[in-house]
Amino acid sequence: MGVFFIDTDSGQVATQRQLIDAGVADEDAPPPRPWHPVQGTRDASTLWYAVMRKRTRGIFIGTLVIRHSDHHASLLQDGWEEVDVDEIRQAAVGG
Repeated sequence: MGVFFIDTDSGQVATQRQLIDAGVADEDAPPPRPWHPVQGTRDASTLWYAVMRKRTRGIFIGTLVIRHSDHHASLLQDGWEEVDVDEIRQAAVGG
């Protein structure tokens, strides 16, 4: 389970723990820009939720959605991309 953030410039997604471990954030404060929290529950598991991203107006935005739901299908039809779990797991976060 985790809290997810998206780099609004690159679209990279990382967990709060990854950002803390990389020295980009700490336990008491959110990471600085360009990192932005992904909209959704604060205790999401990628077993049940998909992390979605979309480039709009020159930046990336993100959201969480329950996998295989009607909302998930709707977002895909609207041009959202599901972020692969391995991409998140292997995120190389620079400080």
